[in-house]
Amino acid sequence: MQTLVEKRCRECNKKLIGRADKKFCSDQCRTSFNNKLNSDENNYVRNVNNILRRNRRILKELNKTGKSKVSRERLNEKGFDFLYHTSSYKTKEGSLYYYCYEQGYLPVENNYYLLVVRKEYP
Repeated sequence: MQTLVEKRCRECNKKLIGRADKKFCSDQCRTSFNNKLNSDENNYVRNVNNILRRNRRILKELNKTGKSKVSRERLNEKGFDFLYHTSSYKTKEGSLYYYCYEQGYLPVENNYYLLVVRKEYP
């Protein structure tokens, strides 16, 4: 014999009426529940994206001509974070370029960096 179990909303704990597989009493409760569930992950992604956008903005600001040279000190003054980039590219000669979206940099001698823009981007 099957006993009926009273189902309750996973967010607000109101009694559920309707379908047997219903989990939430409203769209608002469903959205609120999922936002709380994913908030830690969303905050991490938002923080990383903010760092990447700031890095791109700094590179673009310092590279007005499409190719320029800047010191590590100057990048640090602007708040550039060398731990974050969107991609890297190794040339046939072994040079390793780092990119924040289309804005890139190549470490060169004496703590200087060559700033470049990817050619396939406008």
